[in-house]
Amino acid sequence: MANTARLARRGGRTNFERIKMTQTATTSELRLIARDAEDLAIVSANLQDALTLVADMAFDPQAGRFTLYACRFDWLKATTGPLERCRTGLYFEGVEKASCAGFSRGDKARILNLLSVVFLEGGEGGGVVELTFSDGCGVRLKVSRLDAKLCDRGERWPARVRPGHACAEEGDAQG
Repeated sequence: MANTARLARRGGRTNFERIKMTQTATTSELRLIARDAEDLAIVSANLQDALTLVADMAFDPQAGRFTLYACRFDWLKATTGPLERCRTGLYFEGVEKASCAGFSRGDKARILNLLSVVFLEGGEGGGVVELTFSDGCGVRLKVSRLDAKLCDRGERWPARVRPGHACAEEGDAQG
């Protein structure tokens, strides 16, 4: 039985405990629901360094849905076991508008590295979801409410390396 970040937060657990609770002893499939910025931060942490093709992102304006399929690095499993990636889906409901920057929707074979997903409240439950990718790329979703789901899709394989990022020099960060 999978628990959501929302349910775990009510129990007063840490972010790591919330993430860990979503994985059961019999499966390593992660399933999370985000209804506020704090929930989405947990989803974002699990999606850091996920790789996606431009072709694997879709906005359905009639349904108000944005979908992204990616190859997620399993950060939780990497703390105690082998390095793995898995196929995952990220779904947003209540999407009124979607826009992209730094890449062309026509460049279907381009691979993007997801760095973060954040929610900027705009009042009455709505706001903007920003998906930030490396190389200055991004997706902005105008949403009537935050309603996101992350679901692993079963396929897993060994990762060749643990994702990492070069740290900026102290002088560069201030400049």
